[in-house]
Amino acid sequence: MEGLASRHRAAPAGTRSLVWRLGFLYAVLFLIIGCYLPYLPVWLKWRAFTADEIAILLATPLFGRILVAPTMSFVADRLGDRRVILIVLAWASLASYAALWIADGFWPMLLAMVFVALASTTLMPLTETIAIAGIRRARLDYGRIRLWGSLSFIAASLGVGVAIQYAGAGVVLPLLLAAATLMVFGTYFIPRELGTARPLGSPAPAAPQRRLRVGDALALARSPLFILFLAAASLMHGSHALLYAFGSLHWRAQGFSGGTVGALWSIGVVAEVALFAVSSRVIGRVGPVRLLILAGLATAARWSLMAFDPPLWATAILQTLHAMSFGAAHLAAIHFLTHAVPEDRSATAQGLYSAVVAGLVMGTVTLVCGPLYSRLGGEAYAVMAVLAAAGTVAAMLLSQRWTGGLVVGHARDEGQPQSAGEGG
Repeated sequence: MEGLASRHRAAPAGTRSLVWRLGFLYAVLFLIIGCYLPYLPVWLKWRAFTADEIAILLATPLFGRILVAPTMSFVADRLGDRRVILIVLAWASLASYAALWIADGFWPMLLAMVFVALASTTLMPLTETIAIAGIRRARLDYGRIRLWGSLSFIAASLGVGVAIQYAGAGVVLPLLLAAATLMVFGTYFIPRELGTARPLGSPAPAAPQRRLRVGDALALARSPLFILFLAAASLMHGSHALLYAFGSLHWRAQGFSGGTVGALWSIGVVAEVALFAVSSRVIGRVGPVRLLILAGLATAARWSLMAFDPPLWATAILQTLHAMSFGAAHLAAIHFLTHAVPEDRSATAQGLYSAVVAGLVMGTVTLVCGPLYSRLGGEAYAVMAVLAAAGTVAAMLLSQRWTGGLVVGHARDEGQPQSAGEGG
């Protein structure tokens, strides 16, 4: 009895350590995103690229994700060690941003962006896969871990915005390189067991487990429920492409200063942090698919109002809807993947999700946003509202069909039927 009690007392300390390690990994990953997402377009304009060229350059990593993310994620699942792949990609990502910094002219810059696509587009899917392993095995609260990434994004978006105001847009790439260096360190803090398919603290299996096959990944990709989920999530997230590619430039065109632009980005993420802080209660009350529907409705409303070029005070209020348009949609997606996909295909599912949502759809919409923004300016947000509404319809269809179980069986149980409640 005493030994059992001591183990229970020790568990929270180990869980706290795991939470801090994962929180740090998210924090450094989102330092990169906080530099890249709002301000790489500003840096590219500072380098004298046109709106169409900026759209092509920004879309290149997104399209690269279509092939790279599923391939690398499947390799991570097949090897059974996602941590090692994450470390290798973190080093490659650092090198790719260095190549971006020294590139000169459109074609060398495009080649550097291809390198960015190869190196960095799988960082997020593998990080999410490792976090999902923590949710499953240590019963961690995903939102409480993920909010450290959001807080880091706030610090980066505010800090880089102020730095641009005082030092010019040329400061973006050195700061991006510094963030990528911290990401390399963050990957080494992840426990080895969390990168594998065995429980925390357990010894290596005595007999080799059945390796994941290409057919297992294809079965997931062909699942009608998984496809419907991808359609809903990709249309909602893809509707953010105009904000990501031209939001900062459009706000500056409206006369907002660099510091104000950084503050606007931060407002949205502060609201997102507030949602993540209570995420377990929200998911418990609403459920992932209904939360996805609510996110779609909020997203359509956000872009509809943004199309009118609202003044600063109204723009600030609309930025709080980021908690729903991105935060709630992302939270719903992570919990759907946790319950609907077997753990042996967890990284593969994240790779497919990243390839379609942040690759195929986001890349296509980003390309379209170049000429769309050139012709319509802020009115182009109305087109984004239509995409979000279509994603909401797909989420409603998913809610009628998914009963909370696995969308495919475990690889070891291939050919056996899955019960409706399994994995829910």
